[in-house]
Amino acid sequence: MKTLYQYLYLTFTLLVTGFGLTFSSIAAATPQYTTGWVKNPQHPPVEVRLMLTGQQDLAKQTVQGLLEVKLDTDWKTYWRSPGEGGVAPSIDWNMSSNIAKVDWQWPLPKRYEFLGVETLGYKHDVIFPLSIHVKDMNKPVFLAGKLTMSSCTSICVLTDYELSFDFIPSKLMPSTEAMFLYNKGESQVPKPSPNVTLDTVSYNKAEKKVTVVATNTMGWQQPDVIIDGNTQAAKDTSFLKPTTTIKGNTLYATLPVTSWFGTPKLIGQPLHVTIGDHDTAVEMTAKATDTPVNIPSTSGNLVKIIGLALLGGLILNIMPCVLPVLGMKLSSVISAQGLARRQIRTQFLASAAGIIVSFWLLATFLTAMKVSGQALGWGIQFQSPWFIAAMVAITVLFGANMLGLFEIRLSSNTNTWLATKGDNSHLGHFIQGMFATLLATPCSAPFLGTAVAFALGADLVTLFAIFTALAIGMAAPWLLIAVFPQLATLMPKPGLWMDRVKTLFGLMMLATSVWLLSLMTSFFDATIVWGLGALILVTILWLLGRKKGRKTVIITLTVMLLGAGASLFTGSLTADKWATPLPADHHWIPLDTAKIATEVAQGKTVFVDVTAQWCITCKANKMGVILQQPVYSALDNKNIVLMRGDWTKPSDYVTGFLQSHGRFGVPFNIVYGPNAPKGIELPVILSSDSVLNALKKAGK
Repeated sequence: MKTLYQYLYLTFTLLVTGFGLTFSSIAAATPQYTTGWVKNPQHPPVEVRLMLTGQQDLAKQTVQGLLEVKLDTDWKTYWRSPGEGGVAPSIDWNMSSNIAKVDWQWPLPKRYEFLGVETLGYKHDVIFPLSIHVKDMNKPVFLAGKLTMSSCTSICVLTDYELSFDFIPSKLMPSTEAMFLYNKGESQVPKPSPNVTLDTVSYNKAEKKVTVVATNTMGWQQPDVIIDGNTQAAKDTSFLKPTTTIKGNTLYATLPVTSWFGTPKLIGQPLHVTIGDHDTAVEMTAKATDTPVNIPSTSGNLVKIIGLALLGGLILNIMPCVLPVLGMKLSSVISAQGLARRQIRTQFLASAAGIIVSFWLLATFLTAMKVSGQALGWGIQFQSPWFIAAMVAITVLFGANMLGLFEIRLSSNTNTWLATKGDNSHLGHFIQGMFATLLATPCSAPFLGTAVAFALGADLVTLFAIFTALAIGMAAPWLLIAVFPQLATLMPKPGLWMDRVKTLFGLMMLATSVWLLSLMTSFFDATIVWGLGALILVTILWLLGRKKGRKTVIITLTVMLLGAGASLFTGSLTADKWATPLPADHHWIPLDTAKIATEVAQGKTVFVDVTAQWCITCKANKMGVILQQPVYSALDNKNIVLMRGDWTKPSDYVTGFLQSHGRFGVPFNIVYGPNAPKGIELPVILSSDSVLNALKKAGK
């Protein structure tokens, strides 16, 4: 028996070994049509690879390939026309054999600006589709290229990469991975479109400007126009960021031109015009003429946007983000009783000034990010854990102050000096106004998104004008009391009730601190964050006990526990039936723009939700509409694909998606489908009807 077992074991071992050798020999014989990832040891942040898809065209004697480039963190490389600075990537194929030429396709680039220098290029991951022209499809090909590529952050590095492998065109086998990457890169390459026509390319030599007029039968959203050309005159010219005007379906774009070689001679020269808009990228060619172009006036649009900004700023006052500041507002109004009208007026003007200055600081911050080529958006400061930490500290201090746990005492000399200068409370009111603005930024109010999107795409003067209008709209309640100080006298007189109200709003402020702490868990370990929260709570309760006694601490703890319990209970209920818990959230997949088109082509409807943990309006949309009937059941349909873009942390991918739709903040919801391949954008504040109507309209 033992001999039989030994025999069987030996036979099994031989079979396994034989199969292993067979498969390994097959694997070794299978050609690998890729260089794999190639790095230059002197410049690790960049890696590249060359691949073949296995697809070929015998009639044209071409083979499909691609060059993929991965850039770490903030490194970027350049488009075929890099702009005012930079060097375009290039490959020297001279060492190749049996190759006639290689055509290189360029995906739509993005604009980047650093220290006033504007460039065109790519960050993170970019795929360049290649078309390799072979002399003889039946003979071996040795593909050898020397890639020279410039990559930059605040410094630039010019690096070489050696890429090579051999293959026989007629014996190529398809590669699923390479075909997917090729199609992904090719989908981002601008092409002619039957919907878009290039009407005029006019060059004003005296003003050094090129004006492009183009018509899109589908209409324009937030188009960007890029110009370059193959002639020496066009290569020596930089075409800067355009100023655009849209009138109906017609786009007017004016691009300043600069050249190191004096005034460019562009009349009669063929120019490539690339327009990126929404999910569309088109490229057309036309000769530049000197025909003047009359651009329609945009003053009416600007007036309309200013009006929307005023209204959006006013609505911010009633958004939940600003609710914790309500106690400070109320306290200001009540405390104003008994003061002279002049003092009331100056106090509320100080609060309004704080709001306006905060909006100016936000505008300055966004301008700086715009100049440095960073992502822009409303509320993006909440993507920084350090900003959130600062807000936690501020809300805790404000809450403790409203609970009467401490007060800032100045020296007698300082008090005497302030008394000689007038009312000493103006600085506090100014800071209060600034604080209200900072707390308002996680909220997106109706009309706000339109105004901010217009501002961020406009020049510096227009940006500050629109943000000033937003500030005036939000400061309107303060300005109203400043103009009519007698309104402050309509409130009840100060008394014990006022202390209780201040205590209530102090607790609300501390609740805001808890919410802000919860946002920190997206960046730091939750145990550390909540440990810090517990330490803050114990400190506040200890101060409260010393200041107001043990009984007050017990009452406060009871109120906090009841409030927390009520919040959890309320949050688990529907808006219509106060006894039905909210259902579990749907299954969402990460936002993938390439997959949207695939799903729509298969007849499915795609519902996209771009959100962030710090966005209060997003939470309201989720709790009040998305998780409510009948929307919940409608989204649960098997024919509907749910995609979510998370903007809690900085994400160039999500930012790019938002900006492709002319949006610079969240929430943003859009529905794609067979009847709406370009998408149906939903309002900032969702309703059941708006979601259901969009799903019905987009579907089959």
